[in-house]
Amino acid sequence: GLCCPGRDPACLSLGWRPDGSHGPCYCDAECARTLDCCHDHAETCPVVPCVVSQWSVWSGCAEPCKTTYRVRRRHVIQEPRNGGEACPPLEERAGCVEYWTRQGAECKQSLVPALITTGGFGKARKKRAAADGSERAGYCVEFQLMAITPGCLHSHHSYTRWMQYLREGHTVCVECQHPALDATSLHCYGDGSGSKKNQLLHWQAVGNPQCKGTWKRIRQLDTCSCPSVHSFLFI
Repeated sequence: GLCCPGRDPACLSLGWRPDGSHGPCYCDAECARTLDCCHDHAETCPVVPCVVSQWSVWSGCAEPCKTTYRVRRRHVIQEPRNGGEACPPLEERAGCVEYWTRQGAECKQSLVPALITTGGFGKARKKRAAADGSERAGYCVEFQLMAITPGCLHSHHSYTRWMQYLREGHTVCVECQHPALDATSLHCYGDGSGSKKNQLLHWQAVGNPQCKGTWKRIRQLDTCSCPSVHSFLFI
């Protein structure tokens, strides 16, 4: 009738051992490992593994307007017994960003992923802006590229060739000019304004959704000074 959890030398009986001999034998959960169980231990104390429920649905982000996490949970249906397999983790977290507040307002621009294209597109853009008299003074932001997806190197179309010059660790210039320059905030979406020092910000290349990554904002300048292959535009 004994059936003890863990290692318990006091969980002792007198009976038949698995090798057929008769004498002291144990009924704790460790006896199977030490090979000194009573002969009926497996039937009297069957191993019962932990059983857990299915995962819940993912929660929303813990906080809006910042890089944080979401959570899903599960609960224990059956606790393990008699040396059964222990319960797995009951909570998982995953990275998460929400771009809208709980009240439905848009978050600060630093968190919105920057959409970029080659700086060569800017010449035609400036001509159009000058023609309708709507051009406003822009600015340039320097970033250090931190992570780049392999999809940037697999761009074979002529209009995506510029993405192959993106390299981790390089400094790039991204120009904010009309019409990407928002008339109210006087910023481009994703320019990192308001971000903390060394905060990882996200960008994505226009024309190839497989080309994206992260960068850190270095500084804002009046004009860009990077080589043409490392000069880009906010969209």
